[in-house]
Amino acid sequence: MEQTVKVNIELAKEMGLTEEEFSKIKELMGRDPNMTELGVFSAMWSEHCSYKNSRGLFKLFPTNGKNVLVKAGEENCGIVDIGDGLGVAFKIESHNHPSAVEPFEASATGIGGCLRDIFTTGARPVAGLGALRFGSLDNERVKFLFKEVIRGLAHYANTAKVNAVGGDSYFDESYEGNPLVNAFVVGIAKVKNIVRGTAYGVGNAVYYIGRDTGRDGVGGASFASKEITEESASSKSAVAIGDAELGRRLREACLELIEGGLVVGMQDMGAAGLTCSTCETASRSGTGVEIDVSLVPQCEKNMTPYEILLSESQERMLAILKKGREKEALDILKKWNINAVEIGRVTDGGMMRVKENGVVVCEIPAEALTKKAPLYKRDVKEPAYLKDTQKIARQSLKEPDDFNKVLLSLLDAPTIASKVWAYTKFAYADKDIVDVNAGSADAAVIKVKGTKKALAISVDCNGRYCYLNPYHGAMMAVAEAARNIVCTGGRPLAITDGLNFGNPMKPENYWQFTKCIEGLADACKALSIPVISGNVSFYNENPRGAVDPTPMVGMVGLIDDAAKRVTQNFKNRGDAIVLLGENTADLSGSEYLYLVHNLKKGDPQIEMDRERNVQKACLEAIDADIINSAHDCSEGGLAVALAESCITNSAGMLGATVKIDGLKEGDIRADEILFGEAPSRIILSLNEKNLSALKKIAERHSVPCRVLGNVGGEKFTLQDGQQTRINLPLAELSDTWRDAIPSRLKK
Repeated sequence: MEQTVKVNIELAKEMGLTEEEFSKIKELMGRDPNMTELGVFSAMWSEHCSYKNSRGLFKLFPTNGKNVLVKAGEENCGIVDIGDGLGVAFKIESHNHPSAVEPFEASATGIGGCLRDIFTTGARPVAGLGALRFGSLDNERVKFLFKEVIRGLAHYANTAKVNAVGGDSYFDESYEGNPLVNAFVVGIAKVKNIVRGTAYGVGNAVYYIGRDTGRDGVGGASFASKEITEESASSKSAVAIGDAELGRRLREACLELIEGGLVVGMQDMGAAGLTCSTCETASRSGTGVEIDVSLVPQCEKNMTPYEILLSESQERMLAILKKGREKEALDILKKWNINAVEIGRVTDGGMMRVKENGVVVCEIPAEALTKKAPLYKRDVKEPAYLKDTQKIARQSLKEPDDFNKVLLSLLDAPTIASKVWAYTKFAYADKDIVDVNAGSADAAVIKVKGTKKALAISVDCNGRYCYLNPYHGAMMAVAEAARNIVCTGGRPLAITDGLNFGNPMKPENYWQFTKCIEGLADACKALSIPVISGNVSFYNENPRGAVDPTPMVGMVGLIDDAAKRVTQNFKNRGDAIVLLGENTADLSGSEYLYLVHNLKKGDPQIEMDRERNVQKACLEAIDADIINSAHDCSEGGLAVALAESCITNSAGMLGATVKIDGLKEGDIRADEILFGEAPSRIILSLNEKNLSALKKIAERHSVPCRVLGNVGGEKFTLQDGQQTRINLPLAELSDTWRDAIPSRLKK
């Protein structure tokens, strides 16, 4: 039936293709495509699969590094060497549009797909993090979405037995109607066992492994490549449904196959399903793949080749097995109760050829779907709103009368508040790996089995900064992720980026995107951190407009000795509290300005030389074994960072007595010192006998180093000259910070 459908420009446009793209398809094929072939092009040339509106800018990214084993763009995730014959593989993936429609299932399949990208390389997933963005928790729909997304992520992680170790969540009205749900997964592989997503060896058998194919998710890639409308928001047909228990068994089976040396190449059937896995493995190898869809296991009746090829049913893999060792592989799959069927073979000639009962129904050069996909550079235009939003009438901002009230309000803000409510939904924890409970350090820390080492993992981005200054906001995301890792004692290795933006066809949105890419690239170059993988999600808009530009930065660092890792909470009474870095009189983009003054304004700035020096000084001090705690200043500013250092260890809270007299240079105000969110600042605590050593390190790196006070007592007290600006019991600070999200979800 589908082969007789008339293929013309109208049908192509219905599938999301342009007139120019339809002409290019006919040119590449040397003929008109049939219905199935047009559907395949529609999926593979969608933004979700081809990055046609974004990949032209990726050349700006630094992708090389002495430890990089698998570079950005080579596979579905990148890999970095960490020594001892091991590599760390990591990737961030978005599942935004589906999560707005079916939050439980979409968030579960989002982390499931990211897990498969990791273990198909031979890496065992050891950590998962969520990078989530929602509207206000005062909105009933947002409460529902938040609860269901957390429930979906936790269900899959717990069932699949994956450590959920942290992440971040921001709440801002720009994300209402279009939440951002990004999953960040980290795995560890033996370097000798790393497998690529390739189809080498003409004549090698191509196997379909895993779940039967259904109609769930057909059109998912195209659905994710356009804006959410009222009609699409009520449609659940493009949302695939996952099976976490099957995913766990599939992981174990695939890792055993790879460990046994039975796999030539392997790829997850993610976006665009069987289509993507066949043409991409062939394209990477310069070979062809021929399959017969009648051999594909199906769980629904009368499925057409079009539906089989474009289904996004979850927990499915394509594997090219080593010739002569197929029985060994099938025995392993049978042991794990995983279905496996030979559906084709590797060919020469570079064609993706699909048959149905021996009759060719689709025949396309593999590279036409991948390397020859269209590439665009869209029009750019600086948004008009910046002329107003980047200016703050500083003199019109009244300093608060009650600093205690402001601090409690900030700790009660869901963006800043404890995310323990979410963390407790994740029940699985491998005690041999998980070293630091989520929330007690700026980055999660995971032990590397069989070594003294640990991985420090962080994911960061403040979309408000990027809304106000996309270039500097993106640089600040890289800087904060790196600073978080440094605060644990880790050395940043590489990043993966999750780029979440509005419709790229709108010049203002594409200007934001371009500036954020430039900012990410320049920050990575300044800190010598390569980009090894990533994901782009465009069309994140609701009827009221685009989300704030949100380039998530997932970063992994290496701690040489896990026993020396540092957390953010104060440890010892009498320890000196030190500010490493420099304050500025700037409230740009701060939570204080947003919450207290109801303003989303300012022009956030960062100097990367200063940032690099602060990080080097901090790391050198930690390496010298003189630092007892380290915590970066970010959302909420200095006051929140100090309060969190007092209360994050609920079993052993320690107060602080602080003076800010030495920070009041020029006309800087107390609220700017305490609540401004200037980057490149870290709060340290250490024994007073080590102060001279710290000051020498700071001086060597040209970094300001000021003693603020001492650890101790049952209160957080802050003096400004003769004025007591803050004087609050730890119990009140802790209760406010810990109850902020649960109290809202109960209403």
